[in-house]
Amino acid sequence: MAVRRARAIQRRGTRVGMLMNSAPTDPVYRSYVDTFQKTLQTLGWRDSQNLRLDTRWIAGDPERIRPFAEELVATAPDVILASGTADLKAVLRATRTAPIVFVQVSDPVAQGFVSDLAHPGGNMTGFGVYEFAMGAKWVDLLKQTTPGLARIAVMFDPDTAPQSALFLRSIEAAAPGFGLQVKATPIHDTDDIERNIVEFTREPNGGLLLPTDSFTIVHQELIVALTARYRLPTIAGSSDYASKGGLMSYAIDYPQQFRQAAIYADRILKGTKPGDLPIQLPTKFNLVINLKTARALGVDVPTSLLMNADEVIE
Repeated sequence: MAVRRARAIQRRGTRVGMLMNSAPTDPVYRSYVDTFQKTLQTLGWRDSQNLRLDTRWIAGDPERIRPFAEELVATAPDVILASGTADLKAVLRATRTAPIVFVQVSDPVAQGFVSDLAHPGGNMTGFGVYEFAMGAKWVDLLKQTTPGLARIAVMFDPDTAPQSALFLRSIEAAAPGFGLQVKATPIHDTDDIERNIVEFTREPNGGLLLPTDSFTIVHQELIVALTARYRLPTIAGSSDYASKGGLMSYAIDYPQQFRQAAIYADRILKGTKPGDLPIQLPTKFNLVINLKTARALGVDVPTSLLMNADEVIE
């Protein structure tokens, strides 16, 4: 059965749909797509030859998620790659039969997507990013970096990152142990970003925490500029935040997820059912500290933390 299905796909032409969180002009997310495509090439799938890649870019706009998911499903893809919780939810609303491989989805069991990581069943599998307890680790790292911290704002767009409410629970649970108060800061547009940062920094000893969210990722440069202007130490769950000028990030190796997703897509195209492929969780997290930004903010990063960092940007 699996062999017949694979041959049928190859005869009519293979289609893979991709629903991507960011914008096509984002070099980081463009590199993720390139990683996915190049990995497929090594497995024998070449775009415009025996494969057609259809990509839709959400660009942090929640209004695009549902229609773009429906557009991809309408192309009758043999596999859909969904990046992020909101994208996965939209694709699942559009189809319960098309095979789905997801990436960048936090704790798929806690979010109710599956009940068993080893045997997900149904039409999806993929690669999780963070368990929601990660919120406590982000708090810990930011407090270590800025010992005088007394308050943390947690900024997210609830439409593009519905999982942030679950991160917020772990952050709020951990904060008292570090002597911190937590302010949930939901946003919906760029004006909200600036307004909330301005209001939050009217009082001293504050820090900013950015859980995973396509909207804040798209607008990282704006956030970096504002946190520099208002001298607000920040930690993000986005792997490229520190390299773009933010203070620090603690994140997984996102390119590796896209390489693994391509391998899963290949197996599905060759006949494996997605529900038979175990959902995998990351085991390695990278701490990146931008020392140049720390100096500009007046933050004296402890030597012990610098020594434990995977990368220090001078």
